[in-house]
Amino acid sequence: MADLITIATVLVSASGAPVEQEASAWGISAGGWVAIGMLIVFAVAVLMKAPSLITGLLDKKIAMIREQLANAAALRREAEALKAEYEQKARDVHKEVEELRVSAERQAQEILDKAKADATALIARHSAMAEEKIASAERAVVAEIRGRAADAAAQAARTLLAEKHDAAADKAMVDRTISSLGRLN
Repeated sequence: MADLITIATVLVSASGAPVEQEASAWGISAGGWVAIGMLIVFAVAVLMKAPSLITGLLDKKIAMIREQLANAAALRREAEALKAEYEQKARDVHKEVEELRVSAERQAQEILDKAKADATALIARHSAMAEEKIASAERAVVAEIRGRAADAAAQAARTLLAEKHDAAADKAMVDRTISSLGRLN
């Protein structure tokens, strides 16, 4: 068997330098044995149906990836639908906010106009009340002046009568008044 299996021997060449010889078994080098081993592994794999097992596993993996892609596409469609819905809601909210702003401005203008009208009416009422008070005060002053004038005229008439009439003139005047009273009945 020593002939069959030659292990690395060192040969001396003609020049005297050692020469290495590659190891071999049954006449097959190490690379040949590697190739034979690979062929045996492939043959066993084919006999054990390894390719169909591998393709089955790969097919399962492909199916799982396709399912994940389908789920991702469905999720994307749902997300796009939600996005469109929320964009519409945002537009609606902006429109509603604008309507509320316009309504608030209109109400504020109405309140301002009403306040101006109320203030004008209040000023008119106060002016009328003030004019009425002034007119009343004027009437009171005129009445007081008339009263004083009447008192002054009566006093002046008394004074004049007292100066111009004596007792005989008073008696004649009283007699005439009494005689005129008797005719009225």
